[in-house]
Amino acid sequence: MPERLPPRPATSAGQFDLFGKRVGPRVYSVGELTREIKAVLEGRFQSVLVKGEVSNLRASGAGHIYFTLKDAEATLAAVLFRNEAHRLKFQPRNGQSLVARGHLDVYEPKGEYQLVCDTVEPVGAGALQIAFEQLKEKLAAEGLFDPRRKRKLPYLPRRIAVVTSPGGAAVHDFLRVLHRRFPNLPVLIVPVRVQGDAAAGEIARGITRASKQRKVEVVVVARGGGSLEDLWAFNEEVVARALAACSVPTVSAVGHEVDFTIADFVADVRAPTPTAAAELIAREKTELLADLAQRRARLSRALRAQLERKRAALDKSRSRIADPRRLLADRRLRLDRLQQRLEDLWRQQLAQRASRVQKLRERLQAQHPREKLHRLHREVSRLTEKLAALVRRALTARRHRFEGLAGRLDALSPLRVLARGYSVTFDQRGHAVKSAGDVRPGEQVRVRLHEGELSAQVVATRKP
Repeated sequence: MPERLPPRPATSAGQFDLFGKRVGPRVYSVGELTREIKAVLEGRFQSVLVKGEVSNLRASGAGHIYFTLKDAEATLAAVLFRNEAHRLKFQPRNGQSLVARGHLDVYEPKGEYQLVCDTVEPVGAGALQIAFEQLKEKLAAEGLFDPRRKRKLPYLPRRIAVVTSPGGAAVHDFLRVLHRRFPNLPVLIVPVRVQGDAAAGEIARGITRASKQRKVEVVVVARGGGSLEDLWAFNEEVVARALAACSVPTVSAVGHEVDFTIADFVADVRAPTPTAAAELIAREKTELLADLAQRRARLSRALRAQLERKRAALDKSRSRIADPRRLLADRRLRLDRLQQRLEDLWRQQLAQRASRVQKLRERLQAQHPREKLHRLHREVSRLTEKLAALVRRALTARRHRFEGLAGRLDALSPLRVLARGYSVTFDQRGHAVKSAGDVRPGEQVRVRLHEGELSAQVVATRKP
C-alpha cells in the first residue's frame, strides 16, 4: 500500500487537503448564509415564550398586528396574524407587558428575524379581566352606561320574556318567585346557551327575538353564578349592543350579587340574582288588589262629592239667571202700555181737533152772512183736509215709531237671538263665557240653546 503523507498544518494562508493540496476558506453567498441561519434559528426555536413590553404597535388592513417586544437590553420584532388576533379577548396596547408564545421566523429578503406569535397573554391581570375593562371603557365612552338612557320598568308588565338556558336553576328560581308574587303572569322563555364560544351570539339574537314578540314589555337575561370564564358570554360586545338596541326595558340578572358583567351596566335595570329580578318585575298581587280597592273607594267618594258641588253650583246659577219667559212677559206688558199711550194720545189730539172745528162752526153760525159763510165753509173744508192730513201724518209717524220700538224690543229679546241659531255658554261658576281664555281644555261647560241645554267639555281653545 502506498504510504500517505501526513496533512500539513493550516496556516493563515489557507488549508491543505489530505493530498497536501492547498485550499482556501469557504465563501458563502448571502442567500446561502441566510438559509443556514434560518435553518438553525427556526429549528432551534420552534416554540418559545418571550416576555417584554409592547411598542410600535400597529394593525394592518388585512387584520394582522405588528409590534415590538423590548426590555432594557434588546428589542424583538413580533407579529400576530389575523386568525390568532381575532381569538384574543383583549386588545394589546403600547406599554403593556406581555408574554408571547410562538416561533422564530427569518425573513430572507431582508435578513431579519421576528417572533411569529400563536398567543399573547398580559403580565399581571388576566386577559379576560383586561378585555372586560377595555370593553367597559369603550361602551362607557359611547354613552351606553349613561343613566339618562335608562328606562323604567312597567308597573305591571303584560308579558315577560326571559333569555336564558331552559335547563338552568336560574330560570326555575325566577319562575318560582314570579308566580308566587303574581300567579299566572305570562312568561316567554327564549332558550339560548349561556356558556361557550357561541353563547354570546345566541344571547344577542335571543334578546332581539324576544323584544319583537307580541305584548312583551320586559326582556330579562338570566344566568346563575359562576367564574369569570363561565359568565364571559355576558361580557361580549354583541350582547351589550343587543341590550342597548332592545325596544323594551331590559333587566340583567346574571350571576350572584358580587358578580358584575357588561350586561349589568348596559341593561336598564341590574338585578343581583334571578330571584331578585322576579321581585323587581312582579308586584304582590294581593297588595295590588287591596290598593286597587282602596283607590276605587276614594275615587267613588271624590266623584260623589264633586257631583254634589256641581249640583249646588247649578242651583245657584239657576237662581241668579232670570226666567226668559218672565222677561218676555215684561216686554210684552211694556209694549201694551206703549200702544195704549199712543192710542190715548191719538184720541186726545183728534178730540182737540174736533173741538176746534166745533168752535169754528159756532163762530160761523154767529156770523151768518152767506159769503162769509161760504168762505168760512171753504176755510173749514181746507182746515178739515189739513187736519185729516195732519192726523194721517201723525198717525203714520206714531205707527212708524211704534213699529220701530216693537222691532227694537223684539231684537233685544234673548229668545229671539237664540231662535236665530245662537247659544249662550256658561262656565262651571255660571258665568257667561265671552272669550276663549275664560275656559281651559278639559273644563265642563253648559250651553243654553233656543230649546234646551247641552253639557259639554272643552277639548281645545283658540284665541282670535
